[in-house]
Amino acid sequence: MKKYWHVINIGIQNTLTYRMNFLFRCVFGFVPLLATIALWRAIYDGRTDTISGYSLAGMISYYLVLTIVDALTAVNEDDWQIATDIKDGNISQFLLKPIDFLGYRLCLFGAGRLVYMVVAIVPTTLFVLWFREDFSLPADAATFGYFVLSVVMTGLLQFFLSYTMALLAFWMQEVSTVIFILFAFEYIASGHLFPLDILPPAVEQVLRFTPFPYQLYFPVSIWLGRTTGAAVGQGLLIQAAWVVAAYLLARWVWSRGIRKYSAVGG
Repeated sequence: MKKYWHVINIGIQNTLTYRMNFLFRCVFGFVPLLATIALWRAIYDGRTDTISGYSLAGMISYYLVLTIVDALTAVNEDDWQIATDIKDGNISQFLLKPIDFLGYRLCLFGAGRLVYMVVAIVPTTLFVLWFREDFSLPADAATFGYFVLSVVMTGLLQFFLSYTMALLAFWMQEVSTVIFILFAFEYIASGHLFPLDILPPAVEQVLRFTPFPYQLYFPVSIWLGRTTGAAVGQGLLIQAAWVVAAYLLARWVWSRGIRKYSAVGG
């Protein structure tokens, strides 16, 4: 474990080198959120009813919590870096040293999220305080605990799926198209664009048995109390199953890809 703690330390130091980049990314990342909130304000203007149970305050709170979860779990450049390491032959060193490549990348991912969280905490807090009248807190401590557990699994699921997509570089010279297609579908099916429970019930139920809602929507729905009771436990079990499945898939694709790998440089 000592070597992985060292990797985390290196990851933090490397990330801190670009802390201003992180700060600007965080601050300007609120621009789309402001646009989204303005759009929903226009939609609700003059309405006295709700949309699928969401009031205007509930909808704003959804996007605020979503932004927090996304900041804690999003995979930014890890998949591109992994694909580049494969194409450039930089992973050869991991075949000769007693360190697991997946564990190494997971440590770097965790270090990056940790630094981003620290840098983003001030602007995020200020933004939440600005909309404090529309921001709702979890109903109780248990709900918050379920939310934290779900966020951790969301981060792992995001990472393992991105890691697996990046490993396609063993077979493809350019994986950007595949990653972009997955990201585009995930952006909609994970609840990033709109809450999934405003979709027709049949569509929502189908999506709940895919990994996408558990990449963003599910932890947000726990925080807001949209998922309660037995549905929380069922959702956490399904999310855990997808995390395990994504991990096993990542291991399997790596074992297959490494047989085809031939170093080019590095």
